[in-house]
Amino acid sequence: MAAAPKTKEQTLAWLRTISGELSTATLKRLEDTLPWYGDMPPGRRSAVGLVAQAGITSFISWFDDPTSTPWIAADVFGAAPRELLRSISLQQTLQLIRVSVEVVEERVKDGSELLREAILLYSREIAFGAADVYARAAEARGLWDARLEALVVDSILSGEYDDELPSRIAALGWHGHGEVCVLVGTTPKMLDVDRLRRSARHMAADVLIGVQGNRLVLVIGRAHPTPVDTDDAIGTAGALSFMEIALQLEPSFGPGHLVLGHEVPNLVDASKSAKAALAGFAVARSWRNAPRPVQADDLLPERALAGDPLARATLIHRIYRPLQAHSTELLTTLWCYLDNGRSLEATARELFVHPNTVRYRLKRVSEVIGYDATGAREALILQAALIIGSISDHDGSARRR
Repeated sequence: MAAAPKTKEQTLAWLRTISGELSTATLKRLEDTLPWYGDMPPGRRSAVGLVAQAGITSFISWFDDPTSTPWIAADVFGAAPRELLRSISLQQTLQLIRVSVEVVEERVKDGSELLREAILLYSREIAFGAADVYARAAEARGLWDARLEALVVDSILSGEYDDELPSRIAALGWHGHGEVCVLVGTTPKMLDVDRLRRSARHMAADVLIGVQGNRLVLVIGRAHPTPVDTDDAIGTAGALSFMEIALQLEPSFGPGHLVLGHEVPNLVDASKSAKAALAGFAVARSWRNAPRPVQADDLLPERALAGDPLARATLIHRIYRPLQAHSTELLTTLWCYLDNGRSLEATARELFVHPNTVRYRLKRVSEVIGYDATGAREALILQAALIIGSISDHDGSARRR
C-alpha cells in the first residue's frame, strides 16, 4: 500500500482518489461493529450510509479550505432524510462518527502530521455539529408540541371540535383515560411546566396545559402509572379524586382563586367542565371565604346570578326538578325553612307540624338531592335553585298560554 503523500496538495489529491475506498470500508465496519445498524430496515441503513459518505466527502472539502464550510453538520446531515433524526439517537450518531473517524485514521496513519491534526479537528467539529442538529430538532419539536397543546386546549375551552382533534391529542402523547376535569387558576410569574407534569404523573394523572394571559388552564385526566412513577407516587395514586389531584397541583398556580370544573366522562366532553370552571373562576371573588381550590358547582348561585346558563340548568335539573318530582311536600318544607331563616320552630309553626317532622323532611331532602339545607353555603345553593326553578316554571306556563 502506497504511503500517504506529504504536501497538502498531494494529500488532497490522494484523499479524493481513495474516498470511495474509505466509504466502502466505513460501511463494512458499521455492519461489523454496530448491531443497531445491521438491524435497521434497508432504507434507513442506506440513509445512514449516505451520512457516512457525506462525512468523508465533507472532510475532504473542509481539508481543502477550512473556511468554506460555516456549518459542517449541514453538509453531512443534509443528505439524510428528515425521519433519520427520529430513527437513530444522538448516541448512535456519535458511534457512527467514531467508526468513520477510526476507518479514516487507520487508512492515513502514515500521512502527514497536518492530516492527522485535521482529522482530529474535523471529528470534534462534526461531533459538536451533530449535537447541534439534535438540539435544534428537539427545540423545534418542543415548540411544535407547545403550539399544538395550546391549540388543543383552546379547542376544549371553546367547545369547537373537529375530526383532527383526536389525532392532535394522540400526537401530544396524552396518556389520560376515562374521566376528565378542567382546573382554572392564575398563571404564576415563573411557570415550571416540567415540574407540573411530574407532579401530575406521580399522582397517576396526565395534564394538558394552556396559558391564556393571566389564566392557567389544566385539563386533567387519570393515567395508568408507569413502574417508575409508582415508586414515587402517593400511596393510592390511582384512587385519588380530582379534588385531591387539584390540591396537590395548587402550588403550581399563581395567587388568587382556583376553580375545578365538574367531572366529565371523557376528553371529548371536557368543554363542559371547562365552561363551568371558567364561569366559576369569573365569579369566585364574590364568595368571600371560597376555598382554594373550589368546585365550580359550589359556585352555582354566583354563576347563575352572573348569567351562566349552565349553572341555571344545573340548579334546575339537579335540585328543583328532582324535589318537585319526588314530593311537593318536601319542596314546600324546604321553601318555608329557607324563608324562615333556617328556623325549625318557625317552619313548624307555619306548616302546623312538629319540629321533628321538619327535621325528618329536611333529612329526606338531603337524601333525594344530596344537599344539606342546614348548612349555610348549601342553603344558599338550594335557595338559588328554588328561585330559578320557580321562575322557570312560570316562564314555561306563560309560554304554554
